[in-house]
Parts: sequence; C-alpha cells; structure tokens
Amino acid sequence: MNAVARIRLQGDWVARPYQKPLLKFMEAGGKRAMPIWHRRSGKDDVSLRWTARCAHPDPKNPAPNQCIGSYVHCLPEATQARKAIWEAVNKHSGKRRIDEAFPLETRDVTRENEMFIRFKSGSTWQVVGSDNYNSLVGSSFAGVVFSEWALSTPRAWSYFRPILAENNGWAIFITTPRGRNHAATMYEAAQNDPNWFVEKLTAHETGVFTPEVLDRELEEYKRENGPKIGESLYRQEYLCDFDAPVVGAIYADLLADLEKERVTDVPWNPSWPVYTAFDIGRRDAAACWWFQVGPGAVYWIDYHEEIGTDAPYWAKLLSEKPYNYAENYFPWDARLSTFQAPRSVIQQFHDLGVKAKIVGDNDAADRIAASRVVLRRSYFDRKKCALGLENLRAYHFEWDDDRKVLSKEPEHDWASHGSDAFGYGAIAYKEINPLPFKDSMADLARGFPTIGEITAMHDRSMRGSDRRIA
Repeated sequence: MNAVARIRLQGDWVARPYQKPLLKFMEAGGKRAMPIWHRRSGKDDVSLRWTARCAHPDPKNPAPNQCIGSYVHCLPEATQARKAIWEAVNKHSGKRRIDEAFPLETRDVTRENEMFIRFKSGSTWQVVGSDNYNSLVGSSFAGVVFSEWALSTPRAWSYFRPILAENNGWAIFITTPRGRNHAATMYEAAQNDPNWFVEKLTAHETGVFTPEVLDRELEEYKRENGPKIGESLYRQEYLCDFDAPVVGAIYADLLADLEKERVTDVPWNPSWPVYTAFDIGRRDAAACWWFQVGPGAVYWIDYHEEIGTDAPYWAKLLSEKPYNYAENYFPWDARLSTFQAPRSVIQQFHDLGVKAKIVGDNDAADRIAASRVVLRRSYFDRKKCALGLENLRAYHFEWDDDRKVLSKEPEHDWASHGSDAFGYGAIAYKEINPLPFKDSMADLARGFPTIGEITAMHDRSMRGSDRRIA
C-alpha cells in the first residue's frame, strides 16, 4: 500500500489517551488482550482501527501482528453484529463505522449479505455472531475481536483458539461485565498472565464523562428502570462491576450460593444409574446433561453441546461414555423429524439402539420452576459441567430498554440450549423413582448430605434391596 493510502486508512481518527496502552501492547507483538472498559469508551472503534492496521502491512517492513490474512469481528449474535457494527453510523460524521475504519478505496470486494470485505492488500475481514461461528469452518485467521464477550458463547473461543495458536494470531476481548460468568473468570485468570494485556477502566477513570454527567446518568437509570435495576445497569455499564446483579438473570441468586460449596469434584458412581436430558437443535446447538439421583440430591456429572450434529453423533457419544444408562430424556419436539432426517428424533435413536423417552408436557415456565427446585439440591462436577454452568449463569429474560420491562420468555441465545436441557432434566427428576433409602430422611434432617454420605447411604440400601435397574 502506498503512503497516501496508508494515511487515508486512519483518516482523522486519533486514539484517546487511555486507549494507547492497549495499542502499544499489540504493536509490540502482544497476542491476547482484554480491556474491560465502560460504556461509550470506544472499544469497538479502537478494535476496528487496530484490525485495519494489521490487515494492511507495509510489504517492505511489516510490524509485529501485521500480515495478509483473515480477520473477524465477533459479536454475540449475527443479527446484533449487523446492527452494531456493519450498519452502525457514526452520528458525528454521518458515515458507517466500517467505512471510516475500512475506506472504500482500500477494498476489492464488499459482500453486504455476508458482512464480508476483501481488501486490495489481500486480507479479508468479516463480521459474525458467536451463534454462527461454525459458518467459518475451514477458514484460517490472523486476528479476532470478540465484542460483548460477556454475552457471547464461550465455545466461540474454543473454536478460534487453536487456529490462532497455529497462525501466531491475536485476539482481543472487549466487553462490559455481565455478572460472574466466563468473562469474569477469564479476566481474573489473565491478570496473572504476563502474556495478556488486562485492564479495567471505569467511567470515573477515563475522563470521557464529567462527574456531573455520571451522577445524572445514575439518577436517570434509576428513574427510568427503578432503583434496583437502574443501579445494577449503571454499575455494570459505567463501573465495570462484575458483582452487579445481572438484570433478568433467572438463576443468579441460586447459583451464587450453590457455587460456594456444590460446584466441586463429583465422581461418577458406577453402582448408580445415569440419566441424560437433551435439548435438540435443528441448525443451532444441541445439548445434553448427564446426571445421577441420590436421596434428596441430584448429581450433574457431565455435559456436552455441539452444533450441526445428528442422532448417530449423539448415539456414538453416549456409547463412548462408561455410564450405565437408565433413561435418556428428550423434549416434546423429539416427536418431530429433525437432524435433517425424515424420521422423528425418538425413532432415530430407537433405530440406533438408544433408549429415548419424551419428557411430559411443559413450557418454559414449568422448566424454570422445576429447575429452581432441583438447583437447591444439586451438585455439579466443576470440570465436566463447566460449560453447562456457563449456560445456566447466562440464561436470562431480555431487558427491553425502551419499554422498561423484561421479556415474557427467556431470550433464545447460546445459553438457552444447555438451560433448556437442564430444565428437561429437572422435569424428568419428578418422574424418576429413586432407589429406596430407608435412612435418607434422618440424614437429611441434620443438613445437606455430602457426596461421601450419599454414597454410604446408597451402599447400605443396596445391601438390603433386591431392586434392579431396568
């Protein structure tokens, strides 16, 4: 690229003082960055400008992280990505954000329907949603920006990470907090890693807003949304507070208490039956929980979700696990044909020799109510169920900022698949007749049983019972 085009690439844009340490780190060859910056701090803009630099290296003297390659800007959902990045207009200039970051004269191809740009330099850039990252299968990437990372599926990073490692590529995670979910976990872990740039900047630290404006924002948040929700939104958006209550979070209160003691190592007990609960997807993810039932307690021992699967995939996965299955539970729509096959899901699994049972009639309200009951008596394996727990943490009713109300139904996003599967398992729990534990109530009366106590009760019961697992 010639000098004129290189100057035009940045236009009149100048990095704000607090943005410069991030750029300096990346310009020096840094590969991982997580700026937790407040609302309206220019997180997406600085990321777009950085990507533009990388995609247009000086052929004679490329700087670190500059190379001809594929670059991606990933938001939680594809529809959101189009609105927030591809079609967004800078109100000050009247131009699209992407046209300012990637001027038309630098492009060879622009495909509006795919939100894709091929530059004259040979590099490409595309906007995607973490809900359809699998559409990029086969691509090789030099850099990825995860925007609103706290709202995105953690599986997206699992997909991109090995590709970037192979290509010595970079990744930037920009977000404001949404409770203590995967973004909080990543932020806390990265703080101790010298290979990461990690920074949290509140609105009191950047100088973007005066104290008077921030005071007014807080009062307006409270007036428009009510004191409790208003303060939570303000703490989340302007103070970058991971501990601010997540508006609309369905299980946050229960998970906060549960995770202190009951997310732990939960070993599979070979003498107990194992149940599964599925949520099936057509084009999106399918999810499955594995669980065992004890006296007054439910043990969630495993979890898996995948996109673009079929019945043979799941039948093989079930068979590869060492578990002794009592039943596999499916939602009502398993009576329908899906997995791109003419036969119903239940029929497909039966044909493959897998037990399959439809959970009784229920709706989202039924599943949530049952899940809240079951969560109070649940243990989770901290490693095998980590992704499933992320689903439960993120499961929420959508907040309508215009009408100031929560949606009637939970938002259908990446977290709904694992959460729905958990709900089906909770409904199934009512149907499961546990093994008889004669002394379980006496043990429960003195407090919630430990895993060791449950196992001992089970062994005592088995010695005195002729009951067999069907």
